[in-house]
Amino acid sequence: MSTLKRFFKDTIIYGLATVLPRLMNFILVPLHTGNLALSNYSDNTTFYIYAAFFNVLLTYGMETSFFRFYNSHKEKLKVFSTVLISLSITTIVFLGVVLFFNNEIASFVNLDIEYFNLLIGVLALDTLVVAPFAYLRATGRPIKFTAIKLSNIVVYVILNYFFFWAVPKFNLQFSFYDKEDLVKYIFISNLVASMVTFLLLIPYFFKSKLQFSKTIFKQLINYGWPIMIAGLAYVINESFDKWILPRELGKDINGAYSACYKIAVFMTIFIQAFRLGAEPFFFNHAKEKNATKTYADIMKYFVICGSIMLLVIIAFLDVIKEQLVPNEAYWIAIDIVPIVLLANLCLGIYFNLGIWYKLTDKTRYGMYLSIVGAVITIAFNLIMIPKIGFIASAWATLLAYGIMMLLSYYLGQKHYPVPYNIKAILGYLGVAIILSILALYTNGNYYINTALVLLFLGIVFFSEKNKIKQLLKQ
Repeated sequence: MSTLKRFFKDTIIYGLATVLPRLMNFILVPLHTGNLALSNYSDNTTFYIYAAFFNVLLTYGMETSFFRFYNSHKEKLKVFSTVLISLSITTIVFLGVVLFFNNEIASFVNLDIEYFNLLIGVLALDTLVVAPFAYLRATGRPIKFTAIKLSNIVVYVILNYFFFWAVPKFNLQFSFYDKEDLVKYIFISNLVASMVTFLLLIPYFFKSKLQFSKTIFKQLINYGWPIMIAGLAYVINESFDKWILPRELGKDINGAYSACYKIAVFMTIFIQAFRLGAEPFFFNHAKEKNATKTYADIMKYFVICGSIMLLVIIAFLDVIKEQLVPNEAYWIAIDIVPIVLLANLCLGIYFNLGIWYKLTDKTRYGMYLSIVGAVITIAFNLIMIPKIGFIASAWATLLAYGIMMLLSYYLGQKHYPVPYNIKAILGYLGVAIILSILALYTNGNYYINTALVLLFLGIVFFSEKNKIKQLLKQ
């Protein structure tokens, strides 16, 4: 099996671990938006903003550090054990400190104390399983990885349907059930799902003899702390808009914005699936003779797939919004979708380009680039929201990720040159953007929009048919 084909195979399997859970989450979007007021949906969004922020702090770059040193170190199990012990200890300490000061911290982050305690439980459980999940990826066990990930989302979805649909539908009576505070059952469902995942991964806590190496730990921290800072900046890029909007324009606007933002998650799914397969793949094949050529090919096909997704979603946006966000009250923010889709495609390209600073151990550059993006995000939102409203947040996301992408390409070609086919990449991306703009101005004419999608697919097929045939034969 060719290197490139093996990459696509692993990415598809890992993609299932990302795509299927996200698709199941799509089922929940109409369920939630149909039962929650705009302000309650805003509370749900705020909960997961803090979850993302604390998740980065609690893992402090250890996951990527693990891949970097697991593949190059002679004592691989010692690397795994060091990461496992480190994350377990810091998580337990965090849990104790935060629960002791839970009222004060909950007040500071403006979360209901019950929501906050549920958040802490989810965070602790999800952090404890980072090392076992990373071990499954590093040892090439994508099927088991995917199966456990899917069990998590199945439990989560079933519980959401139980609380939001079954209980009111069949008039079930429970003393604990509060129909005036439905949003908390989203968080309870998440906590139970995280518990199930933790139980399934407990055997990996005893996978090897527990050994903590100070030398390895120091290497992990030195490599990982810039990734943590970059991760915090990334959370700001992804979440600052949803944090500032309720303060500037109110919870109702934020609820609508957050729900419409979910439509762009199709692109996010694609990017996350790519990252799950790509990160261990890039490290494993860094020393191969044609590594940079392989990376260049992967980038081109990533842009092709992302461009197809961009065009398809925009061409059929009216149908998609009716299925995912049936409550028309949320549609006031639908204009953000094309902008956010393109922003996320730029982010995906940036992640692909970022292999240069990971392979050369210059992770501080990833930190610098993310900080640049965060500064742009914060400044643009604060300056432009009062002038043009919530649409400013979408443009801020595109501007931040676009500049990060361009800077990463420039720096990468200086430190770790990769022969990207810039002409083809810009060509596919440019044509997809032009066709997407045309699709926006057809007034929902699906005959024309379908023709636009088929036109782009035809361009791709005739341009890449030889390579596609070659991959299928291998």
